[in-house]
Amino acid sequence: MGVSSSIEPGSKTLIQCLASIRYGLLLVDETGQQILCTEPAHRLLDALGLSRDAAPPLRGRLRVLQALAQSSRREVFRNLRRSRVDGVSTVFELIDGARAIQIELQPVPGTGWAVIIEDVSVRRTAEAEAAAMASLDPLTGLPNRLMLRDRLDEALARLGRTGEGCALLLIDLDRFKPVNDTLGHPVGDALLRMVADRLRSAVRPTDTVARIGGDEFVVLQTGVRTSADTLPLARRVVDLIGRTYILDGHLLTIGASVGAALAPADGVDADRLLKVADLALYRAKLDGRGTFRFFEPEMDARMQARRRLELDLRQALARREFQLHYQPQLNLESNRLTGCEALLRWRHPERGMIPPLDFIPLAEEIGLIVPIGEWVIRQACRDAVTWPAPISIAVNVSPAQFKSERLVETIMSALASSGLPAHRLEIEITEGVLLHESERTLQILQRLRALGVRVSMDDFGTGYSSLSYLRSFPFDKIKIDRSFVSDLSVKPGGDAIIRAIAGLGKSLGMTTVAEGVETADQMQRIRSEGCTDVQGYLISRPVPADDLMKLLNEHIAQA
Repeated sequence: MGVSSSIEPGSKTLIQCLASIRYGLLLVDETGQQILCTEPAHRLLDALGLSRDAAPPLRGRLRVLQALAQSSRREVFRNLRRSRVDGVSTVFELIDGARAIQIELQPVPGTGWAVIIEDVSVRRTAEAEAAAMASLDPLTGLPNRLMLRDRLDEALARLGRTGEGCALLLIDLDRFKPVNDTLGHPVGDALLRMVADRLRSAVRPTDTVARIGGDEFVVLQTGVRTSADTLPLARRVVDLIGRTYILDGHLLTIGASVGAALAPADGVDADRLLKVADLALYRAKLDGRGTFRFFEPEMDARMQARRRLELDLRQALARREFQLHYQPQLNLESNRLTGCEALLRWRHPERGMIPPLDFIPLAEEIGLIVPIGEWVIRQACRDAVTWPAPISIAVNVSPAQFKSERLVETIMSALASSGLPAHRLEIEITEGVLLHESERTLQILQRLRALGVRVSMDDFGTGYSSLSYLRSFPFDKIKIDRSFVSDLSVKPGGDAIIRAIAGLGKSLGMTTVAEGVETADQMQRIRSEGCTDVQGYLISRPVPADDLMKLLNEHIAQA
């Protein structure tokens, strides 16, 4: 019936049931003699070299099992003793070639032992495959962050044993997001697979290429002695990824920024290496992207200073540390002040006055420019309403503010709460706002125009498509970038450029303001070229609101 036994079973039904279950059952008495052994148990014992004919006592069989067990012999018998004394089961897993067999020994009071034997090879194989899949990126088939960490730990352990160094290259794709946004995620995914293939071709079999994020890759290079061993690889990665891709009829060009860290020079801890490689990557991005940088100790100091500045910046608005300075604009025909530009200043309680170039890019990067920009609009309107009419106030609005849904509502609220007439508010935008010209951007500009707010283009002439922007929207004012004014006395052709912009503004009915006027000679030449207004140190430096009132009153008195 498929069951061997030294006792008579209680019924044939019980025997049949025991023979039909998928795992094997073995019963032995206190002396180790077999009482019952089902057919599945026989087959598994045969596979382990424990013949059903020999049927050795349990202790003899345990010696064979112990040889196959992954635990030590002492541990096996210690667990057995504890199982018998405490009356709890003990589980072993035995490996015999490709076969994995699980054995559970359960003490049976008054009888002996029940041994449950099960072949778990298929389960263990599936678990191993699942574990392998969990360590791979499903899109590219590259190792993921989990496997990279294992490989990096192995490399650092090898460094400790043999002194063999390694390098970690952190790679971030440049200009990848526009591909996803314009062509869709299927094209973006296909591009990532092509990048993965190029990275595989750039490394040796002993190196590891991993994908750890959306468009972030890592190369772990082994056998590294100095940075000279990693330099060619870093160059090769930047070059390969920067080459054109042909995908679904599209010619795609992206780039790569790479940050590199070396072990042991930059650290012997995985977290430390990942951190400093990220600092080097950040530096590569600051230096223009499409390049690589090796970690240098001062990068860490700069990043710590940046983090401290970021923490202070997040609290500056609540602490009322920001203030506005105003720089007047002069009309050349009437020789009167017509308006002022609001310029943001940060008076830090410990560091003093922090230059705008040190904190405004950071505010844009961390998303604080929108609330700070809203404060600027409201405060500028509150200040300007106290000035003599019709002097206007000009406020710069960043591209990030234009993406905000609240811009027009903020301006309407600022005008209403301050009582400033809309025609005395001027919004200055750079072509960065119009770089990705969209219907929504033009709608916002039209809404501002409908409110009566004036709109000017700042830094005109520095972009490659400024003329097309003038055609897309009728600006009230063009502000000629200060670089053209400073070039008047040092570069030929400066006069012609200003003359052309002034003529263009006149033909379109727009005011033209020359920025950065610092000398009387510059003033005279700008006047002769047809500009309508000027702004710069020759007229006045940016001054606080209280000092501006004095300046305005003095100017009115002299007029």
